[in-house]
Amino acid sequence: ATPLEARQIKANEALLSLIRARLHLIAKRREDRLVFDLQTAVAESFGFKAQLPAPGETNPRGTRRASEALMKRYYWAAKAVTQLNQILLLNIEERLASGEPGVQRLRPINERFFEKGGMLEVAHDNLYIQQPHAILETFHIYQTTVGVKGLSARTLRALYNARHVMNGRFRSDPVNRETFRRIIMEPQGITHAMRLMNQTSVLGRYLWVFRNIVGQMQHDLFHVYTVDQHILMVLRNVRRFFIAEHSHEYPFCSQLAAGWDKPWILYVAALFHDIAKGRGGDHSELGAHDVRSFCRQHGIAREDAKLIAFLVAEHLTMSRLAQKADLSDPDVIADFARRVGNERHLTALYLLTVADIRGTSPKVWNAWKGKLLEDLYRYTLRVLGGRAPDPGAVIEGRKREALQMLA
Repeated sequence: ATPLEARQIKANEALLSLIRARLHLIAKRREDRLVFDLQTAVAESFGFKAQLPAPGETNPRGTRRASEALMKRYYWAAKAVTQLNQILLLNIEERLASGEPGVQRLRPINERFFEKGGMLEVAHDNLYIQQPHAILETFHIYQTTVGVKGLSARTLRALYNARHVMNGRFRSDPVNRETFRRIIMEPQGITHAMRLMNQTSVLGRYLWVFRNIVGQMQHDLFHVYTVDQHILMVLRNVRRFFIAEHSHEYPFCSQLAAGWDKPWILYVAALFHDIAKGRGGDHSELGAHDVRSFCRQHGIAREDAKLIAFLVAEHLTMSRLAQKADLSDPDVIADFARRVGNERHLTALYLLTVADIRGTSPKVWNAWKGKLLEDLYRYTLRVLGGRAPDPGAVIEGRKREALQMLA
């Protein structure tokens, strides 16, 4: 490790050790789990205070629990340690494997990057400082190059040392915006690219609004992930609807996805649907405002931008109606049909809603919720004058798959 990395590891380790010591004192025993019941007491011991809405305030801004502030600090420290440990361990692995034949062979990708043992390697240590455009290019190459399964220690270290380069000017650079646009519009690899961008903190530095929800806890009965991890889980769920190998999981969603022409619209909606959590106010409305700005900045066509903003603004509507409204009431269905407007909006909202519910917790989704949502979709489609996919197509598709496997 470099002296800077060693200092960073020590500083974050000190914070984690202090949290652990406070946890033991408050629990009055050895307790190494920062469980929900103890988080508030530990947070208050650090001086964190809850920011609650004033009495009668209907649209509070910036409200959060003391425990949420503590847990955000904890997750940021844990993430920094993870990044630095990865650099250190990869360096050790490379030194141990240095004598093995073929490991050190560099395969040129372009003038800035090489492939080395399946890892993406920068051409030189100062690449990102000298050529900031190469930062996002890293993830596009990782996403699109066969055989590249990760970033080398040298690349991770170069990214870590170039954090100061990813500033306001970097975010507003047209070349960087075009590269990010290409990343989200690629037909494959979106989940891997976004996860790696989040792990290396590049996603939060490029999308500044995303940075605010990294490590943000959600203290409710449903969410078990931090907001950033939940968003990436929803993105992954949407992506799986478009992959034939996963069509057996949710056949109806896969049928609808098979007829959808622009998967990236749903990817952007997934990325922004909860991005305003923790700011106070209606996170759906705030997120819709954020994604409109994103679409303008990245040259996304007006009709596509309008659909994305609709999905972010309404991402809770279908779930709420399906579980709380009387679906046998024609007025309920007619009102919802007017709200979605057309079959395209309805299909996109249905796919995002299923992916969102599945991404809250492994235990939240069940057959009952699935049936309610599908019923609402079909009833609304009938009102809009559309036609649902033929359910017999699922059976025929499975027959073909079975025949291929037997062959």
